Amino acid sequence: MTAQPRTDPLNVYLNDHLTGAFGGSALARRMADTHPHLARASALRRLARDVEQDRDDLVRIMSRLGVPVRHYRTWLGVFGERLGRLKPNGTVVRRSPLSDLIELETMRVGVEGKVALWRALRAIADQDARLDPDDLDRLAQRADEQARLLNGWHHEVSVNVLAPHGAGHRRSASTR
Repeated sequence: MTAQPRTDPLNVYLNDHLTGAFGGSALARRMADTHPHLARASALRRLARDVEQDRDDLVRIMSRLGVPVRHYRTWLGVFGERLGRLKPNGTVVRRSPLSDLIELETMRVGVEGKVALWRALRAIADQDARLDPDDLDRLAQRADEQARLLNGWHHEVSVNVLAPHGAGHRRSASTR
């Protein structure tokens, strides 16, 4: 089996997602390692393991499809995650609470993109025997679960980070 040319849309698409997967797995691991609350840190460690497994599953699928991994792209993903740490979040010396929200939203975007990836591959699985529809369904379901987990945290983190401190009141459900 020969490798697909570099300009093949599937090659480009999968390497784009792999770049994001390397950045996302680095971000998930860092979030897990730095989170101050034990219960959330534990859940983030499980999420990080799942994200790393998803990345490895993508590499396995790429291999099965004859799509070469563009290693410079994997480094770009990791470099992008590290570069993202330099964003100005209102503090210079210590970690800003806003970092929690920005990182959570970055993970949400990545996971939603991963859901789309697995569904896009599932859409062509009936025409390509190298793709396992059951495996892709399982991966999409796991990504959906990751998205639900992150979405569940988003409200709480948003309130903790963005709500006016000392305001003494919350907006009623009818004004949200």
